[in-house]
Amino acid sequence: MDCVYLDYNATTPIDSRVLEAMLPWLKEKFGNASSKTHPLGWAANEAVEAAREKLAKLLGATAKEIVFTSGATEANNLALLGLFGLKPEGTKRQIITGAIEHHAVLDTAHELGRRGFEVTLLRPDSTGRVSAEAVREAITERTLLVSIMSANNELGTLNPLSDIGAVCKKAGVIFHTDAAQAVGKIPLDVERMGVDLLALSGHKFYAPKGVGALYLRTRTPRLRVEPITFGGGQERGLRPGTLNVPGIVALGEAARIAREELTAESARIGGLRDRLFHGITARVTGVRRNGSAEHSLPGTLSLSFEGVDGSALLVSLPDLAVSTGSACSTGSAEPSYVLKAIGVSDRLAFSTARFSVGRHTTEAEIDRAASRVTEVVLKLRGQLASVVGTAGAPA
Repeated sequence: MDCVYLDYNATTPIDSRVLEAMLPWLKEKFGNASSKTHPLGWAANEAVEAAREKLAKLLGATAKEIVFTSGATEANNLALLGLFGLKPEGTKRQIITGAIEHHAVLDTAHELGRRGFEVTLLRPDSTGRVSAEAVREAITERTLLVSIMSANNELGTLNPLSDIGAVCKKAGVIFHTDAAQAVGKIPLDVERMGVDLLALSGHKFYAPKGVGALYLRTRTPRLRVEPITFGGGQERGLRPGTLNVPGIVALGEAARIAREELTAESARIGGLRDRLFHGITARVTGVRRNGSAEHSLPGTLSLSFEGVDGSALLVSLPDLAVSTGSACSTGSAEPSYVLKAIGVSDRLAFSTARFSVGRHTTEAEIDRAASRVTEVVLKLRGQLASVVGTAGAPA
C-alpha cells in the first residue's frame, strides 16, 4: 500500500516544474556563477540574478536584499550572529525572542547569551502566539533585536508580524523573523510588515534541500551584518563559497509558482486540513486541537489523543507519513517544548501527532488518513468495536 504523505512541514517534494527548471544547471549549464571570463559563467550568473529577482518579488523585497544561503538555519545564524557581531561592549546587547522558536533561533540565541549578550524569552499564549503587546513590554533601551517566527513549525500558529513590526519600528529596534514555515504558504510583504531580516528554506515550499536565503533590508533603515564564514566574496561577502546555481534556480522557480498560485492553493489546502480534522473528530472523542484555529498555516494540524501514546500511534500507521512534532526534534525522550510552553500536559504532549498537508495531497488521501487514524486510535484505546462510518470522511 502506498504511503500517504502528511509531513509537509518537515519537507516537501520537489515540484516537477521546479525540477525541470533546475536540471539543465546540473548538466550542460554547469558553469560557476563567479566565472566572469566565459559564457558558461555568464549564463550561471544571469540565472542566479533572475532567481534573486523572483524570490524578492515573493517577499516584497528588492533583489539586492536577497542573500542566498544553504537554508533557513544558516540564514538565521547569519542574521543573529552577524548582527550582534557588530556591537562592541557598552552598546545595545539584548535580543528578545520567543520561547517556542525553532532551535535554529533558540540555540543561536543561547550562544549569544554564552558570549555575554542578554537574551529575553517571551512565553506565547495558549495558542502559541506572541502578542505585539508582549514584545512592547519586553523592549528596553538595551534591545537591539526582536526575533519572532512567522509560523510555528509544530502548531502552525501565525504570529502578528505587522503588529510586532510596527512596535519594533516605533522603538527603533530591528525585527527578524524565521519564515521557514511561512514562505510560499501565506502572503508575506517585508515592507508592509516592517520586517528587517527574514530567513527561509527552499525545501519547505517545493524546492530542493540545501538552498535558502536571508532577506537583509537595504532600504531605510539600511542594515549591516558581519559574515560568519570566510573564504570568498560571493553574496556581497556575506556568504562566501561557490554558489549552488541549480538549487538557486530551483528556489527562484518555486518562488515564482508560489507567487502565482498561493491564494488558490492555500484555500484548497486549508479545506483539506479541515476535512481531516472533521473526519477524525466526528468519530473519535477525546481529541485536543493544539494551536490557533483562527491564525494558522492552512496545512498544519496538531492533535493530541487522550489515552493514546503518540509513538505507538505512528508505529501503528506505517501507511501514513506523519510526525510527532518538529522533524528536528524527533526521537527526543522529552515532551515537546512547544506543547509544554502553551500549557499542554506531558501526558497529552506524548499523545500528539502533527499532520501537515501540501500541494500534492488529495481528498482521497485525506479520507483514507482520517479512517486509518480513527481505526488505530480506537484500537489502541480498546474501542475498535465502536468504530462507525470509517469508509470516508465528511466533505
